[in-house]
Amino acid sequence: MNSKFLGTGVALVTPFKSDLTIDHDALTNIVNFNIDNGVEYLVICGTTGESVTITKQEKKDVIETISKANNGRVPMVLGVGGNNTTLVIEEIESTDLSNIDAILSVTPYYSKPTQEGLYQHFKAISKVSPVDVILYNVPGRTAKNMEPATTLRLANDFENIIAVKEAGNNMSQYLELIKNKPEDFLIISGDDDLALGVILAGGSGVISVIGQGFPKAFSEMIRLGLKGDAKEAYKLHYKLMDVISYIFEENNPAGIKAVFEALNLCQDTVRLPLVPASNDLKKKIQNFVNTF
Repeated sequence: MNSKFLGTGVALVTPFKSDLTIDHDALTNIVNFNIDNGVEYLVICGTTGESVTITKQEKKDVIETISKANNGRVPMVLGVGGNNTTLVIEEIESTDLSNIDAILSVTPYYSKPTQEGLYQHFKAISKVSPVDVILYNVPGRTAKNMEPATTLRLANDFENIIAVKEAGNNMSQYLELIKNKPEDFLIISGDDDLALGVILAGGSGVISVIGQGFPKAFSEMIRLGLKGDAKEAYKLHYKLMDVISYIFEENNPAGIKAVFEALNLCQDTVRLPLVPASNDLKKKIQNFVNTF
């Protein structure tokens, strides 16, 4: 079992200043805030990190800042994915992955490949990746679901494909994966609202958005779930339920950046085509933070 990815991973935001440049001081503070409060690993430049609107150089700078702040304390996962297989392979081969424990690679978006196309895409990635690969299935963003049979085929065929971040908000699909997975393969929840239920059913943890805003409570909830202590875990789940709903009410990561603004950890700035959370949503989030 790849125990380094059990528990709570957090899909880190990329903080921006008012002029839309990256706020590396804020990023350092967010990394420390999460590690100090118990998260098990960090996920860099995923969807929540606004990866599609940062440049190659900015991505390198973000990796450097997070690596320096982390200083080897917890494992790190880097988002490397896209809908052009050749370019994904080129990025893997040209990126310094010496401090990276695994890559998180999303299913190709927009192109809508067949299940065989998805298999061949990840087969090609597996063959060139010098680190472990975590598959990322998020059909709401990609317009294509990677079916359990395809995920399990990849899990069985390639030793360095160690996990899937499943984010289809489909409990039935989670259960099919958990039931039929190879023993050491990790089923990681990408749905904050379902994460505890998935873990109690046999899942391995979560890559969370809300976890980075409330790392102490959220990571403890996940640890309790992994121990099978459903009663105590659900006490924390119910405390966090409202804010989990709030942060996805408009768009991600505007919601979680509004949480960080309320916590005075970074501004709520996002890059177009995203826009900051509305004033009404920010009020709800601020009230939650004030009373949590």
